[in-house]
Amino acid sequence: MNLILLTQSTTPVIGQVAWVLGMIMNGIFYVIDLIGLPNIGLAIILFTIVVNLLMTPLNIKQQKFSKLQAKMSPELQAIEAKYKGRSDQDAMMAKNQEIQMIYAKYGVSATGSCVQLLIQMPILFALYQVIYRMPAYVTKIGNTFKVLADKIISVDGGGFLQDSGAETVNRVVAMYGQSMTNGDLGSGIIDVLNKLSSADLAMVAEHYDLTQLTYQGRLILSNDTTRGLIDVYNNFLGLHMGDSPSDLIRSGMAAGAWGIVIGAVLIPVLSAVTQWINVKLMPQQPKSDNEKANSMAASMKTMNMIMPLMSAWFCFTLPAGMGLYWVAGSVVRSIQQVVINKHIDKMDFDEVIKKNSAKSAKKMEKIKQNQERINAYANMNTRNIQKGSGQTAKPKAVNTGGNAASGNNTPPKGKSMADKASVSTNTGSVSTGSAKPGSMLEKANMVKDYNERNNRN
Repeated sequence: MNLILLTQSTTPVIGQVAWVLGMIMNGIFYVIDLIGLPNIGLAIILFTIVVNLLMTPLNIKQQKFSKLQAKMSPELQAIEAKYKGRSDQDAMMAKNQEIQMIYAKYGVSATGSCVQLLIQMPILFALYQVIYRMPAYVTKIGNTFKVLADKIISVDGGGFLQDSGAETVNRVVAMYGQSMTNGDLGSGIIDVLNKLSSADLAMVAEHYDLTQLTYQGRLILSNDTTRGLIDVYNNFLGLHMGDSPSDLIRSGMAAGAWGIVIGAVLIPVLSAVTQWINVKLMPQQPKSDNEKANSMAASMKTMNMIMPLMSAWFCFTLPAGMGLYWVAGSVVRSIQQVVINKHIDKMDFDEVIKKNSAKSAKKMEKIKQNQERINAYANMNTRNIQKGSGQTAKPKAVNTGGNAASGNNTPPKGKSMADKASVSTNTGSVSTGSAKPGSMLEKANMVKDYNERNNRN
């Protein structure tokens, strides 16, 4: 429910980004207020320009990725054709390795576009939060509404707002007044007041006698002779930014104010048209022999046609300030897209690919060197382990009597002939080659053979 409250967003990540963007919006409104133009519509347009300029590096990177993807598409299609119909593990591993080599050659990541979209998504959601919750982020607007909220609390704690009998007011309270019952009565009332139409706000002002309240010496609500601060803030080219185009059309036709009706109709129409132009200016994916890629491209094309129509409907039902933001955003992005396209077209992508290939080769060489160092270290440790195992396996009989170490073949005293032969044999001092019949060496070899057969058994 936090997403529809006008108090500051507490959603993780989005709330923090919205706070930063809210500081930008607050600074913009402060500047235009200093020059005598404290207008929400103008602030929205300037805010949209500033934020889109800040996002220009991300947009350029995304466009470069699209261009490089178009250039490497034939090579990727060739790999797909090469392994078409093969689903065994070896073929799939070889295919993935070749695809990775193509991406490395062009210096891009298979998830490059997704990463940039993931970065942009919190920013886009946060933008809506700031525009939709203007009193929560712009200090002067919030303080103006706070004067009204304090008076309402002092009268009946907002009781009339919650039980006014007017269907439109009840709907606004149900949608935006959760804070009134969640322990933050003042913020909840500001949430509701900010979303009331001009007619409903006038009814609430009459009940609570708010028409004489001032902020910094100026009337907050308009009367027959003076325009109040809230109308000054919200009025842009004759349209009240807090009212939806559907409400503006209805009230304009009832009053015979055809200029307001035309302006209200233009907001959703311009939103659809400018967004359609924006989509057309974006780089289009080339046709592919890959059926899956073509299916995804067809789905994206359908979505690009539906989105402008959806934006027109949303702009018709939501406050005009949101519609103005969408129109301004589409216009700014379209201009930005034209400039980026010209910049991208001037780039020598062959040179870019060459640099990316050299950079990728250095990276692969560094990875290879690191792997070789790791393997060498592992081999060194293995040799040390084997060496240690060999030392513990040396027979202790070699050191018996100290004669073997000195090279003396004389057997120790007090030993039998078999023991003498065994000792001589274990020390490696006695040759096992041919011996004369009946000689001591022949007898020693016979004893050795006998011992070896018994050990095997």
